[in-house]
Amino acid sequence: METQNVILHARFAPNGSVVEMSERPDGLTPQAWFNFLSDKAGDVYQTLAGGRGVFRLTRDELAALKQAAVPVPV
Repeated sequence: METQNVILHARFAPNGSVVEMSERPDGLTPQAWFNFLSDKAGDVYQTLAGGRGVFRLTRDELAALKQAAVPVPV
């Protein structure tokens, strides 16, 4: 069986804060989701040009991370 990979895109503001993050669970801000992924899956993060970056995960890894993510009160 072939593993399905998912690419999660992050977009940063000029000040370094995260303004956009794909596959974000309900209740998490883009910055909170990025911080959580950086802590749990930082080894699969790749920095790109133009204030962007990506996390490369399998569908199963993404599902487990989404389930483990706890919404942070804003």
